[in-house]
Amino acid sequence: MLKQHLQFKLSQKLSPQQIQLMKLIQLPTQAFEQRLKQELEENPALEGGKEENDAIADEFDELYDNDAEGENINTEDINIDEYLSDDEIPDYRTKANNYSADDDEKSIPYAAGTSFNQYLINQLTTVYLNEQEWGIAEFLVGSVDESGYIRRPLSDIMDDLAFTQNIYTDEKTIESVLKMVQELDPPGVAARSLEECLIVQLKRKEINPNIEKAILILEKSFEQFSKKHYKKLIQKHNITEEELRNAISEIEKLNPKPGGSYAGNNRIVEHVVPDFSIKIVDGKLELTLNGRNAPELHVSKEYNNMLRGFKDSKEKSKSQKDTVMFIKQKLDAAKWFIDAIKQRQQTLFITMNAIMQYQKEYFLTGDERNLRPMILKNIADQIQMDVSTVSRVANSKYVDTPYGTKLIKEYFSESMKNEQGEDVSTKEIKKILETVITNELKKKPLTDDRLAAILKEKGYPIARRTIAKYREQLGIPVARLRKQI
Repeated sequence: MLKQHLQFKLSQKLSPQQIQLMKLIQLPTQAFEQRLKQELEENPALEGGKEENDAIADEFDELYDNDAEGENINTEDINIDEYLSDDEIPDYRTKANNYSADDDEKSIPYAAGTSFNQYLINQLTTVYLNEQEWGIAEFLVGSVDESGYIRRPLSDIMDDLAFTQNIYTDEKTIESVLKMVQELDPPGVAARSLEECLIVQLKRKEINPNIEKAILILEKSFEQFSKKHYKKLIQKHNITEEELRNAISEIEKLNPKPGGSYAGNNRIVEHVVPDFSIKIVDGKLELTLNGRNAPELHVSKEYNNMLRGFKDSKEKSKSQKDTVMFIKQKLDAAKWFIDAIKQRQQTLFITMNAIMQYQKEYFLTGDERNLRPMILKNIADQIQMDVSTVSRVANSKYVDTPYGTKLIKEYFSESMKNEQGEDVSTKEIKKILETVITNELKKKPLTDDRLAAILKEKGYPIARRTIAKYREQLGIPVARLRKQI
């Protein structure tokens, strides 16, 4: 038997406008400018820049006053006066208030030029090669990855040459051509391993005793060198500690990723544009929002003239009504977009101001040890907004401070208690850890267990595994790989 029952359910859904607003808030300055440009292109009722004069505002006043005395014209539930009333004028003019004038406008440079592979191909034209060798060389260059390496076995390359290029050859010939390709710039390109990459670079230098020893170490003892077994190297190659130090110094000058050093690899190089600026003026913090986030917008004069013409006309045809419907949609979109921009400006400023005040001691001193533990909820509760809104502001925005330009989310950190029971920021602990490692004896670097003991002595009881996690987050290798002679 079928049973029927009623169930009450309360659900909350975001409107399309709210979703779009959240997306606008998340955009950093440069992406916001692209979004603004797109909206201006798609909505002819919206125009950017300052209006030439106040004639439009005066015209709105006149239309509004005339309509107050006459009869309203309603077409398909459209109130024309709603769009011509003077009350709506300020919504179409967003002024920069408390925003930076951005006098030192930052431009975005773009890397121009050919791709990395094309750069290598261009060099091949200066090398004497027969038809088959050219085909092999061109294929090898096409196999070079972004780091500058060929990471495929020669046997696989030989098979691909036969199947795709109709070139039948052997591994010996391919290796011979590979040696020619490895003579191209940048030095070390087309190597099949880090060991080969470093050796190729050393052999292109002017040979001296230090370089000779460096080549010998890499060719005969690469594994021991990579693991920094210095005592074994000294015994195996019968060299002094000073000679080993000089050889290692030559190796450290080399580039392990030759492809990464090529500036014309067809990638866009983008400078970060700070969304906020914090300055210290007379001992007080001053926050400004990048003026590029506060564009001046207004309604197209032609669209207002269309509405006025429709209002004044005595006969209303169907085509005219369709036109007014179209205008209404565009004006609604324009009004919403400008309101959303104003809400975005307010949200960004309020959120960053709360962060600045929360971390006041840090922004006044620049000392990372003054960073307070701060999570998203701390700021959300303070400004009475949702945690997700704070996250959108923090994850993609940069702030220019007297101590450099930084991503806002870097100021957020978890807390832990020291021996006195006080909450301290994990960033403070990382800074102390970094300082201890910097000052360690390089011949005998500190292990994670020893680091944990030192921090405990300083009043920060931290487990060894936590030390390892913080060390990895700081990009610091294990003790064995930090060892120097």
